[in-house]
Amino acid sequence: MIKSFTGGLRGLFIGAGLVLAVACTPIVRNYGYIPTDADLSAITVGQDTRDTVTLAVGPPTTTGVLGDDAFFYVQSRFETVGPRAPVEVDRQVLAISFNGAGIVSNIERFTLQDGRVITLSRRVTDDNVRDNTFLRQLLGSVGRVNTQDLVGQP
Repeated sequence: MIKSFTGGLRGLFIGAGLVLAVACTPIVRNYGYIPTDADLSAITVGQDTRDTVTLAVGPPTTTGVLGDDAFFYVQSRFETVGPRAPVEVDRQVLAISFNGAGIVSNIERFTLQDGRVITLSRRVTDDNVRDNTFLRQLLGSVGRVNTQDLVGQP
């Protein structure tokens, strides 16, 4: 009886250890696309155009903000460990710039370490019902009734 109890206890500890090991294994998710160096070797600075770049490495993730002066290819890797929020562990951005004639002028690669954190300012419209509940708003207008409005006399 004691031998079966210790065997069951050992199985319980092994099972619990296996569950903990699996729970602490990071889940990796990849997003986006970056062309390989072999694909980029097909692009010649000063010679290729937007169309030949698209044929060689595929369409970009996004283009320049104010026009088609650049193609951007973005790839990110996120890891999630246990119940924690996902953390971005790697980001690569490939920027292919074009001159005014649409010819490739520069190819740059940026990583997460090259970036800067930019704090965005949110503009939120404030409402007038910040401290009032629905019931307080409903009952708050009871005392504002004017008898002249009810009777209709000036």
